[in-house]
Amino acid sequence: MSPQTTIAEVASSSAGARDATRAARTGRAPRASLIGVAVAALWLSGCAIHPMPFTDAERAQTAQADRTAMFEGQPQLSGPVTLDEAMARAIRFNLDQRLKMMEEALAQRQLDLANFDMLPKLTAQAGYTNRNNLLVSSSEDYFTRGQSLPPSYSSDRDDRTADLSFSWNILDFGVSYFEAKEQADRVLVVEQRRRKVVQLMMQQVREAYWEAAGAQRLESRIGPLLTQAKQALEESRQSQSEGLRSPLETLAYQHALLDIMRQLEAVRDQLEEAKPRLASLMNIAPGTDFTLAPPQGFQVPTFDMPMAQMEETALERRPELVEASYNERISVNETHKAIAKLLPGIELQLGSHYDSNSFLMFHSWRAAGVNVSWNLLNLLNEKNIRGAADAQHDVAHAQQLALSMAVLTQVHVARAELAAKQRQFDLFKQLDDVDEQILKHTHNATVANAQGKLEEIRAATSAMMSELRLYQSYGELESSYGQMLATLGLDPLPGRVDKDDLKSIEQSIDKEQARWASFGSVNGAKAQ
Repeated sequence: MSPQTTIAEVASSSAGARDATRAARTGRAPRASLIGVAVAALWLSGCAIHPMPFTDAERAQTAQADRTAMFEGQPQLSGPVTLDEAMARAIRFNLDQRLKMMEEALAQRQLDLANFDMLPKLTAQAGYTNRNNLLVSSSEDYFTRGQSLPPSYSSDRDDRTADLSFSWNILDFGVSYFEAKEQADRVLVVEQRRRKVVQLMMQQVREAYWEAAGAQRLESRIGPLLTQAKQALEESRQSQSEGLRSPLETLAYQHALLDIMRQLEAVRDQLEEAKPRLASLMNIAPGTDFTLAPPQGFQVPTFDMPMAQMEETALERRPELVEASYNERISVNETHKAIAKLLPGIELQLGSHYDSNSFLMFHSWRAAGVNVSWNLLNLLNEKNIRGAADAQHDVAHAQQLALSMAVLTQVHVARAELAAKQRQFDLFKQLDDVDEQILKHTHNATVANAQGKLEEIRAATSAMMSELRLYQSYGELESSYGQMLATLGLDPLPGRVDKDDLKSIEQSIDKEQARWASFGSVNGAKAQ
């Protein structure tokens, strides 16, 4: 091929390119391009996302699945529920407790990811490239602006590449190291939050259990009293119609009976709410019928640990204070991480490469290198970065001090409240004994007339209300005792339970409660 022919072909190609460029500038693009753009626009409009609400059938299926999942995997009630079993079921199956356990497991998984981020990066890549024409290029002389080399190419139409590279950025490793330490502390923070949930839940179980026990004890007495009051009311109305008594006396009598019936109905409504609250804490399906087996008599809980030792125990064991200590350590690592980001980044690289290009003399090779990068503007902002990190640490420390003061106050308040509830329970117990004696004497002195029935009904109602208040007072006393244990940060279970079945948890709860009770009593005796 002659040079003249080559130049003519190049000129012809240049002319064709100029014509295509001119057509594009004047808007006369090829018809095929316009069709392609229209098809792409229609396709994109078809990919638009629209709201898709759940159907009624899908919602019903989800509700049924959730209802099944709430109660699956837990044994059925096999008999009367003791207080230890109620606590064990709350610890094992309560949904709030299970949620905190899942959050703790999630935090542990995030720690595993943070540890993995500290490892170097090992990257494998592979690719394939195909061109519809060769990658042809030419060179232009800088001085003459003429073509210095004829058009040439140095790559194939089809090209395959593969790389296996190892890189490690020392700065990223340092930052990831402190982030992993922070995540490790966050795992411990979630654990302390779970402890707090369990401690408060045990306090709620104590109170709800004794309220439900009182409801179970009194529900058999309300019905007969209501029946007796209705019968007396009916007899009074019959006497009123016959004119045997004065109207004012009869109406006053009926008013007293109706007021007693109102009180009995209010008590019955209150008692019907006790068991569902306890069932919710134990994660028992609403509407499930179960009975309770409370201990015989009322054993008044006491905690005689010296106040100085109580304060020390609370400062050491309260979940909120332990969490605050971990947050303070997290703030220290934040300071270290901020300082590490001020340093230059050094990246080590090592890799093996392959390229199938036939024009290469060596198709595979290995390479190693070191890169250094440094954001110099961070040096100008060093004071602000350090100041923000130090301020965060100071805030965390101040929060811990404020929380410590609040905890010490709560210890004294909880101790005073427990003593007050003990005195109140003692008064309610004496009042219940007096009302029982009044009921006994009233019953013996009852004569066969309407006024006598009123006095007996009134005495029976008063005795029943006294017993109800006695159970409520004991429930508040148990709640105050649980609040005292929670205030000191004492857990219902030891740090580790070998088995997670209900029986093992019950035994662990009983041993732990006995240990703390004896510990408080022994130290109280020593203090005296």
